[in-house]
Amino acid sequence: MKILLKNAHLADPERSSPQTGDLLLEDGRIVGAGGHITVEGAETVDCTGLTAAPGLVDMHVHLRDPGFTQKEDILSGCRAAAAGGVTTLLCMPNTRPAVDEPDTVAYILEKAQQADVHVCVAGALTMGLEGKKRTNLQQMFSAGVTALSDDGRPVENSRLMAEAMQEAEKLDLPVLCHCEVPEITAGGKINDGEVSRELDVPGVPRASEECGTMQVLALAEAFGVPVHICHVSTKGSVAMIRSAKKRGVQVTCETAPHYFALTEEVLRQKDADLRMSPPLRTEEDRHAIIEGLRDGTIDAIATDHAPHTPEEKADFLKAPSGAVGMETSLAAGITYLVEPGYLTLSQLLYKMSAAPAKILRLPFGGLMPGALADLVLFDPHEAWTVNPEKLHGKSKNAVFKGMTLRGKVKRTYCGGKLVFCDESER
Repeated sequence: MKILLKNAHLADPERSSPQTGDLLLEDGRIVGAGGHITVEGAETVDCTGLTAAPGLVDMHVHLRDPGFTQKEDILSGCRAAAAGGVTTLLCMPNTRPAVDEPDTVAYILEKAQQADVHVCVAGALTMGLEGKKRTNLQQMFSAGVTALSDDGRPVENSRLMAEAMQEAEKLDLPVLCHCEVPEITAGGKINDGEVSRELDVPGVPRASEECGTMQVLALAEAFGVPVHICHVSTKGSVAMIRSAKKRGVQVTCETAPHYFALTEEVLRQKDADLRMSPPLRTEEDRHAIIEGLRDGTIDAIATDHAPHTPEEKADFLKAPSGAVGMETSLAAGITYLVEPGYLTLSQLLYKMSAAPAKILRLPFGGLMPGALADLVLFDPHEAWTVNPEKLHGKSKNAVFKGMTLRGKVKRTYCGGKLVFCDESER
């Protein structure tokens, strides 16, 4: 089937000259881009007022499948992804069983064939995510993993971590690190600071993340291997990564929308949906994250989409950490980064599509003829209020719930197939 998208504002983050024009999709690929395209027998969609961009690549997602499908599963998580303009995602290995054997990788990839978007798999670095014994990285590579991580847990054994990083480099598999020192976190629930003391809630010091970051950077530098640092949240981590990059350390990193949009102040509500790991920090940290995005220290924006049931999130102190975010990530970026002038729309889209694709060694064709027809169409100006009940995943623990954001996804195409259409567009 041919699909002709007419009069869209074409925003390809790898090309510096946005233009208004048409896109022609056929057999899952872009076959024409720019200018005025005339073709017979195509389904035509008027995209006047909408921006067309490459589908987003979310490199940090918890699909909870296998083992926790009451929270999310592969198909429901991918519906949420499509509704947020995400056409490729990397799912994390902290499932039950953990993604530490080829059979579990095969299960995810087979089920993902029926999903709305492309699913890549992060295999575990250590068996059971316990940090004691390395997985068979060669077997995981052969099974089809895209990256390696013990996400949610740091690999505290430095020798084991160094060996894993060196072997992963030989396989050209990126290693994604959750930087934390559990002994410093020590049961903390929110950022250690003014709000935690006021609420009399155990705090998580910045040092927990920053000591973990320092360790990983030291290993990458000493052994000359690449590393990717997940969900950066503190001023100190940004400064260390910036310094390491200047020294030539092969490090990339990501942050999440809640770290550039929100601070610990919102925790005064005692709403567990606003608790995540690492926690929301201070205004000083938030500005440091924004500056890191501006100067290129922070390469990518990912969501750390972490579904939990309402029952789990009912108790502020006992609830697990995490919030869902794929359906709000683009709008949060537009609202908190583009509109205030910190990033251009093209820069935001680069950090949400091209950059994560390159970190994960995935092909990225942008909006050029021949590229996969993975696209998001959105209205960058439309304001909307986040209603958790209207989200498309199983869990509703949305970090931006009740907030008004600007930038509304209207249509998402994955492989040329329409996988999401906003109700107002039908």
